[in-house]
Amino acid sequence: MQKRFGDATALGPVDLRIAPRKTTVLIGESGCGKSTLLRLLNALIAPTAGTVHCDGVPLGNIDMLEHRRRIGYVIQDGGLFPHLTAYRNVALLAHYLKMDKGKIDARIEALASLTLFPTDGLDRYPAQLSGGQRQRVSLMRALMLDPPILLLDEPLGALDPMIRADLQQDLAEIFRTLHKTVIMVTHDLAEAAYLGHDIILLRAGKVVQQGSIDDLTNHPAEEFVTRFIEAQRVQHVA
Repeated sequence: MQKRFGDATALGPVDLRIAPRKTTVLIGESGCGKSTLLRLLNALIAPTAGTVHCDGVPLGNIDMLEHRRRIGYVIQDGGLFPHLTAYRNVALLAHYLKMDKGKIDARIEALASLTLFPTDGLDRYPAQLSGGQRQRVSLMRALMLDPPILLLDEPLGALDPMIRADLQQDLAEIFRTLHKTVIMVTHDLAEAAYLGHDIILLRAGKVVQQGSIDDLTNHPAEEFVTRFIEAQRVQHVA
């Protein structure tokens, strides 16, 4: 698979298989193609060459609206609508699909408990919530229809370190509880190691290595892998 924008190649060629019901983390330098890959998986953009398959079926043979409803999507700043309360942000697609209000309320109550979001915050607007709370609302919205696939594009990148650490712990527990196929983008190797069963390291639109943190650390595919890991260690020490 490959994706080009004009004469610039943003991704590829790559040949990847994402393990179902596991957490796969995409990591690499800025501009390496992580977010592009996520957008391809969500069918927000189409590959220039090659095909994306979901459960063995090419995306070109799947109804795109139905495909996207099977995917929960969380972006870095949360993407919440500022004029809607937390409740209405979470329930937005459910209301569009004309779900029963009782089922919506029950689902949101369950999600608030799962994400440790205070129920008295559901009537607040995004500007009245902390950064961590906004990301919890975004996660609740992504999980509202109980999709089998969850895509997260640097969901913790804009948070303070202590809030980020708390959310990392909560995300790890949520992933363990739900057993969904999770694909997450991050710049932070420690976060990738903590949350991911499988790590995909990209550089300049290509996969350098795919495997566990132990594979990358102890069996690097090339010198870049070792340099990337050492640079991350220096950042955390600093």
